[in-house]
Amino acid sequence: MKRLSVLFALIASPALAASGPFFSLRNTDFIVLLAFLLFIGILVYYRVPQIVGGLLDKRAEGIRNDLAEARRLREEAQEIYASYERRQREVKGLADQIVANAKREATLEAEKAKAALKLSIERRLKAAEDQIASAEGDAVRAVRDRAVQTAISAATEILGKQASAADRSAGIDKAIEDVANRLN
Repeated sequence: MKRLSVLFALIASPALAASGPFFSLRNTDFIVLLAFLLFIGILVYYRVPQIVGGLLDKRAEGIRNDLAEARRLREEAQEIYASYERRQREVKGLADQIVANAKREATLEAEKAKAALKLSIERRLKAAEDQIASAEGDAVRAVRDRAVQTAISAATEILGKQASAADRSAGIDKAIEDVANRLN
């Protein structure tokens, strides 16, 4: 600090250019120099430079602490951000798995439904074929029965014209037995 005051005194040397003797109380430049040196002396006596330096050191320490806190908060924020990104990736993966499972299940259910529909169609076709076969059998029996009745009627007419009552009766009995044998 003393060097600083000497430096200021040397800087004030242009004051020597004033008229008259320099070390006189009438020289305003000398008075200003004395006031300045007194002011510097008072500052040094009351340790103002040390106090200012201490305040600046405290301020610098506070700034360092703030920077350290800011770094710590930044690192913490980065960790939180990274954890959220991980969670987001996990949730996205889980959502993808759920969608894939849903698609697989939907495909399986569609295949089951197709198989059930195919089986149902086959059963209905089989039932329809059975009904057709049954109707065909009924129709054949009906035609056969009708043919038998027609043959019996025709035979009765022909025999009625050709044979006597006793012959007809014996022929009818024989025809009934033939028909009964054929139907069974």
